[in-house]
Amino acid sequence: MKLFYNLKQLKYFISLFLLAVVQLSYAQSSPRSVIDFNKNWKFFLGNDSTAIKADYDDAKWRALNLPHDWSIESDFSKEYPATNQGGALPGGIGWYRKTFVVPASSENKNISIEFDGVYRNSEVWINGHYLGKRPNGYISFQYDITEYIKQAPVKNIIVVKVDNSQQPNSRWYSGSGIYRNVKLIATGANHINDGSLFITTPFISKDSAIVNVSGVIETVSAHYLAHKARVSVLSAEGKTIFAQTYNAGSVNEIGGINYSIKIPHPVLWSTTSPYLYKLKLELLSTRNELLDNVTTSFGIRFFNFDAQKGFFINGKPLKIKGVCMHHDLGALGAAFNKAAAKRQLKILKEMGCNAIRTAHNPPAAEFLDLCDEMGFLVMDEAFDMWQKRKNRYDYHLDFKEWYKRDIEAMVLRDRNHPSVFMWSIGNEIREQFDSTGIALTKELTAIVKALDTTRPVTNALTENFPDKNFIYRSGVLDVLGFNYKLYDYKDLPSRFPGQKILASETVSALATRGVYDQPSDSMRIWPPDSKQPFVKGNPDMTVSAYDHAYAYWGATHEQALQAVNKHDFIAGCFVWSGFDFLGEPVPYPWPARSSYYGIIDLAGFPKDVYYMYQSKWITKPVLHIFPHWNWQVGQVVDVWAYYNNADEVELFLNGRSLGIRKKENDELHVVWRVPFEPGVLKAVSRKNGKIVLTRQIKTAGKPAKIELVADRKAIKADGKDLSFVAVRVLDKNGNLVPDADNLIKFSVSGAGIIAGTDNGYQADTLSLKSHNRKCWKGMALVIIQSSGKKGNITLRADSTGLLPVFLSLKTSD
Repeated sequence: MKLFYNLKQLKYFISLFLLAVVQLSYAQSSPRSVIDFNKNWKFFLGNDSTAIKADYDDAKWRALNLPHDWSIESDFSKEYPATNQGGALPGGIGWYRKTFVVPASSENKNISIEFDGVYRNSEVWINGHYLGKRPNGYISFQYDITEYIKQAPVKNIIVVKVDNSQQPNSRWYSGSGIYRNVKLIATGANHINDGSLFITTPFISKDSAIVNVSGVIETVSAHYLAHKARVSVLSAEGKTIFAQTYNAGSVNEIGGINYSIKIPHPVLWSTTSPYLYKLKLELLSTRNELLDNVTTSFGIRFFNFDAQKGFFINGKPLKIKGVCMHHDLGALGAAFNKAAAKRQLKILKEMGCNAIRTAHNPPAAEFLDLCDEMGFLVMDEAFDMWQKRKNRYDYHLDFKEWYKRDIEAMVLRDRNHPSVFMWSIGNEIREQFDSTGIALTKELTAIVKALDTTRPVTNALTENFPDKNFIYRSGVLDVLGFNYKLYDYKDLPSRFPGQKILASETVSALATRGVYDQPSDSMRIWPPDSKQPFVKGNPDMTVSAYDHAYAYWGATHEQALQAVNKHDFIAGCFVWSGFDFLGEPVPYPWPARSSYYGIIDLAGFPKDVYYMYQSKWITKPVLHIFPHWNWQVGQVVDVWAYYNNADEVELFLNGRSLGIRKKENDELHVVWRVPFEPGVLKAVSRKNGKIVLTRQIKTAGKPAKIELVADRKAIKADGKDLSFVAVRVLDKNGNLVPDADNLIKFSVSGAGIIAGTDNGYQADTLSLKSHNRKCWKGMALVIIQSSGKKGNITLRADSTGLLPVFLSLKTSD
């Protein structure tokens, strides 16, 4: 029997067979997978270099999930070398190990591990092979571990050493450990290069927008002579509004793609309407088999700075109403948590804030996702120092070797976020005072511009005279950011003709929530070049919450806001700071351990000045009066009111009118000086004689009960989600007791754990992980985290002399 009639037929059947083999190999593979790599790590606080060995016994190590910050777990102490400027918490050396088996979906793939942030000096090993070191604690980085991976069922060991032992290395609390998310990324041999995808919008009109998509396709397989790329754009509602397939790349080369897409009638992203599209890029074989895919959100928007008129977005003027934010999340420390970050941004959004400066380092990637979704502009900042140090062991030691890789990593990771509207290459850099600043500024700006020409580059400067400022003299900055010195604002256009100007850092006012030293107006410092560090210190390490105390380089909130609003050429401001943060407790020494600068305290409770910003930054009616109404009979008390959308405010005490006040000129508050008598203090705002709002404060009695108020009663059962529960000590009539300092003991049962407690007091030295917390000025906070299981959670709060109180929460998918 003849199997083949001729050689031609034989070749035909052989080709069919080979084609079937190739098709089978691709059919059995799946496209890109991104695996959450945060669970089931082991941790040891201490130094043991033998931990890199595969057969090391880590059975006695602590089991935990990432993100993790070991420093926040300690009590505060003045003995720690970070000092109270670094948060009065320990550094040290820690080791992490994770044993894992490569998932079936990732076998025979290119595999990399991605760390979003490790503080600091991280070193990584896989199966005993050294992958590298990353000194910078705020930079995302990735290692290709393909050649060292063992396929299932053989186990793999990833080991990370974190060295934060050299202290001090930061001017604020840094945290310690793998404090941001970790991912395992698996792709085929032919794939889209991570970080290469870049989406820009070179043309935008009412009728259409051109969206440009560029990237790098790594084609290292010889199976195909060419690849194709399919590009799809989805609306926020999930509707496909564009889809097209293009040729892409050739065999055995790194091929670039660059496509222009026309989007009809684009919906623009803005701070008030943060509309997001999705772009899906799929790499296909010549037979349309899916080899790789990447999906990312993007926004269509345009903006510009004008030297005379400030900032414009989508053709409309917008004053930047920003705050500076450090990366810690209060009682959670540096360990990133999306729910906690979202809560902070929600509180700021309700104040009218529309911009964040990430002081003074790149944030977590998910933080930018939230800013995209919630409508915040972001100044993405790279460094707090270059070659000249601010602390003995800070980044100046690593700058020369690492600055190029670090700033490139920031731009490549963050450049597709519509929220990111400018790059800052540094904060208060000391090279601005000598000629080395010229060359470094030029080089850093060139590195950024090589990767992104769509956003301006700035630097937060402290020298306001051009001949003395060598960073300015580089001539390459697109926008000049100036910190403080508001009395120089009027002269900036003449000193820096034609330059675009932003108040990159303002205020540095000081306040402790709920503390009111009298009389308020007589205690202001002016002019702001006074070297007196603060107005009045108290033995309990507090500062009055009236807006009159500030560090010598700063000003009150009202003075700074008035100065920014007065000048159209100033594009806006970033207030120092949005929230209190751990570390930098100017003006006090130990036991103060967190800052006084925040508009909102460390626990997330607004200070009174929050409502001043709200009265200027939002359009809905605002009326806020303070202080509390528990004083000595006859004591003269300053009563302040912040308000908007009204012509006047009238104050009543026990039904008697104490007079009408109207804001004059640029005033941002009105004041009455009132001899105290117990009862009801009521304020009424009116416009054209009609009542707009009414607010009242009552004299409180003794503590009688505890109130628990959760920001969310239903959370996800993912082991990460949080409910923030405000704790209030009330009298029998339901009034907050303003001087209550009851010790509250918290316990929880069911599908949740206590992630932390706080009260906002800057000199509380008990660990923020403690389940017990004294109230501060009648309030405290307890943070409940899901345990990872579905079910009910019961929180219990106990205090001596008060009945226990319970709060029910639940977790679900």
